[in-house]
Amino acid sequence: MESPTQATPATWLQRTLREPLTHFIVLGALIFAADYVLLSVRGDPRDIVITKETYDQARGAFLAGMKREPSAAELKVLTDRWVDNEVLFREGLALGMDRGDQAMKDRVIFKVLTATQSGLALPKIDEAGLRQWFESRRDQYDLPTRVSFEEAVLAASDSTPEKLKKFVAALNAQQAPELEGSLRIFKDRPRPTVDQSYGAAFADALEKQTMGTWVVLESKEGYRAIRLIELTPGRAVSYDEMRERVYTDWKEITSSDLTKNAIREIAKKYRIRDEGKNS
Repeated sequence: MESPTQATPATWLQRTLREPLTHFIVLGALIFAADYVLLSVRGDPRDIVITKETYDQARGAFLAGMKREPSAAELKVLTDRWVDNEVLFREGLALGMDRGDQAMKDRVIFKVLTATQSGLALPKIDEAGLRQWFESRRDQYDLPTRVSFEEAVLAASDSTPEKLKKFVAALNAQQAPELEGSLRIFKDRPRPTVDQSYGAAFADALEKQTMGTWVVLESKEGYRAIRLIELTPGRAVSYDEMRERVYTDWKEITSSDLTKNAIREIAKKYRIRDEGKNS
């Protein structure tokens, strides 16, 4: 096994969020943090205040990329990242790293992050430890069931169970249905994404359908006219076939955790107040 190496600052900024939230959230957090801080007026340099405007910026960044409002957990990820960046920025100012970089917060953060990570070292891990780490996160590596299906989208007023049943009956009989609709095609979709969009009960029912037959299924947002096209069962993967990826993931996640903990230690020097959460 190769010797563990530290993740670069760029890698940390890109890979900190390992859970379903995407790299977009990291990018959005950095953007709204930089824009907001450069326009804000600070008082005591050891006071970090999370304001209503901070939350508004976070929501705006998330909404722009994901086209929906963030959940409470997703909003917390963004504001936590804002606090991390603000701590790094304040520390850079205190150390004089802003000289020649006025109004360039990202450069100051990068300098402090580099200095912080230079003092960190990954712990040693043997084969048994890596296997255990893999098993504790097996759901991130096992291959999910994948489905391909079609959805006939009707007007909201026509999407009642009764009308949809008549609609799919005509389709299955290869007759022209009385109602008009548009066709949406989903190719090779992982089961978790179907759960998220339509609900777990819908996905369970979809997997049990006969290939090529139109049916009416209830989703979390109403009834749908659906035809299953292809189903590829998921499978558990072995540690041996994923070993290289597992070791890379372990290095990146462990480095990220060490970096976050180091920033939290620095943050203890500051007074962080949240004045915007319930505004």
